[in-house]
Amino acid sequence: MALKVLLITATDAEAEALKKIQGIKSCPDGFLLGQSEVSLLVTGVGSIATSWAMTKWLSSNSRPDLAINIGIAGSFRDDIEIGDVVVPVSDCFADAGIETGSGFITLEEAGLADPDRFPFTDGKIIAENKYCNMAMNFLKPAKAITVNSASGSQETINRLLTKYNPDIETMEGATFFYICSGGKLPFMALRSISNKVEPRNKDKWNIPLALINLSEKLKEFLLIV
Repeated sequence: MALKVLLITATDAEAEALKKIQGIKSCPDGFLLGQSEVSLLVTGVGSIATSWAMTKWLSSNSRPDLAINIGIAGSFRDDIEIGDVVVPVSDCFADAGIETGSGFITLEEAGLADPDRFPFTDGKIIAENKYCNMAMNFLKPAKAITVNSASGSQETINRLLTKYNPDIETMEGATFFYICSGGKLPFMALRSISNKVEPRNKDKWNIPLALINLSEKLKEFLLIV
């Protein structure tokens, strides 16, 4: 029996990672590769667009067996290099909180949210299932944070590193985790590193390499699963 997969990307460029897989076939409802039937959803960039598009799709279509979020990401770590593809194993809404005279505090630290209220564990959403384990057989795990504004100043970067000690940064990941966890929908993510999180300098980015490698690892995972 085929595995029904919902593949979610923020942009059309990221969606090409699926479409460019050698051997993939188009079908009326999406794409076929091995034993996977893949429906593609391009949401738009950011948490709000992702939330709206995913909620609308899931309320209008039959439930998939697995949801996968793919895309590019920024790396905080020297050992997670541009072009590497990683598996986010935890995520959180890193800029949801309150600024005070002495710095930034999270909603949990302000007493406005319970850090262990489902689907959170200590303020994070954890991705832990057989599909993540499969991917981690050949890809690095990564601690992710999700932000509404991509980090581009050293002050912001230092604050995020001190507060969360993250490996990577995206603009949609925690929203995807939240919706899937809340709906008890099996999920996993693949993120390919396009840039280092540093004072913004797009001359150092390599989005084409990130997308090529993302396509290769997505193919590998879909054929395994």
